[in-house]
Amino acid sequence: MNNFDWSQLINPEFYILMELGGIKIGLLVILFIIFAETGLFAGFFLPGDSLLFLAGIYSELLTQQISVGSDFVNVVFLASMVSLAGILGNMVGYWFGVKGGSYLYNKKDTFWFKEKYLLQSRDFFDKYGGKAIIFARFLPIFRTFAPIVAGIASMDKKKFMFNNIIGSVLWSFSMILSGHYLSALFMDKFNIDLKSHIEYIVIIIVLITTVPVIWKLLKKRVHI
Repeated sequence: MNNFDWSQLINPEFYILMELGGIKIGLLVILFIIFAETGLFAGFFLPGDSLLFLAGIYSELLTQQISVGSDFVNVVFLASMVSLAGILGNMVGYWFGVKGGSYLYNKKDTFWFKEKYLLQSRDFFDKYGGKAIIFARFLPIFRTFAPIVAGIASMDKKKFMFNNIIGSVLWSFSMILSGHYLSALFMDKFNIDLKSHIEYIVIIIVLITTVPVIWKLLKKRVHI
């Protein structure tokens, strides 16, 4: 702990390589973060997309304690567990929106919550309807508040669950499989180990996922 650096909290590799008493707990930490990002709306500041992409790169390490010997099955299992965590997280977010989400509009801003994020997610939901639950999975901040807004808007439960499952599966499988197979491709074709270039990968993914959001917000401000 003496070597702990607070900047590690925004480094996805830190969570993947985390150990407790000599036991690797990276998989459990990842599942909790994905759940908390929507279920507890407390992980919006975490690099969710890059976390899953890196999870694909480190899939062998993350699944070594439960490995069945097949690389493909291990990766699919990892992506399936992440999908389930995302589905459960969205369900809790939706439930919170139904039961008491309206009070958030009167809640004071804190580090964990900002009203502008809720309002932006509501506009996003109004524009795309049920599909917003799917699209939001690929957009930081929006994926945290979209299920809450869906609950506040009393979105049909079956419709919500359908889009929730589709969005979570598409997001987790696309990010994890991309990380896993691109890592293998770069190693086989170019002899480049992506694990040695994690910083650049994180920066690229953050830019890809946040630039559209920033552009949308700036464009909206111009029209105001």
